[in-house]
Amino acid sequence: MNETVLYDYWRSSASYRVRIALNQLGETYASIPVDLIAKAHRGPDHLARNPQGLVPVLDIDGERFTQSLAIIEYLAETREGSGFLPADAIGRQRVRALSHAIAMDIHPICNLGVIGYVMASAEDGEAARRAWMLKFIGEGLAAFERMLDHPSIGAFCHGDRPTMADFCLVPQVYNARRWGVDLSACPRIVAIDARCAEIDAFARAHPDRASR
Repeated sequence: MNETVLYDYWRSSASYRVRIALNQLGETYASIPVDLIAKAHRGPDHLARNPQGLVPVLDIDGERFTQSLAIIEYLAETREGSGFLPADAIGRQRVRALSHAIAMDIHPICNLGVIGYVMASAEDGEAARRAWMLKFIGEGLAAFERMLDHPSIGAFCHGDRPTMADFCLVPQVYNARRWGVDLSACPRIVAIDARCAEIDAFARAHPDRASR
């Protein structure tokens, strides 16, 4: 049987999502750190795994997969009863829309490559980075909070069990707190994040417990 291996970075939001999903399934996996700060993701070994030079990369079922949401959807399709996506088409659309609002709109403009360029282009790189994070994470989560004002919300983003949307939200809230984003106008987000924190699969995926 092929071993499941996650090529991971402890603070990567995308990796964090996949750790949550694997934990939620009870999937045993080995975590191999890829140090983004040391630029290991740009080395030949990692580029052979993923030509984009990104994490995560997941080896599972004898295959190699990239892109966190595509990985999570693969797991949803191949592991019965995962609950990562709702059974109905309208519910799946909503969960995907919520997931994409974070993974495709907030996350890409706040990742390491973009922020490095922002810092290099500014006279005060650190101040520019903080202002950038506060603006784009803050505005993105404010919009997400409004998206949660929907009849399908429950204890979690969609209904009363965690879905892919929650897997995306929790790492983004971690980043928001790291950069000092004011979440006082986002009570639904804060409440969902607190509920997720009580679930072992989320707790074990937290960056403080991830391999470095």
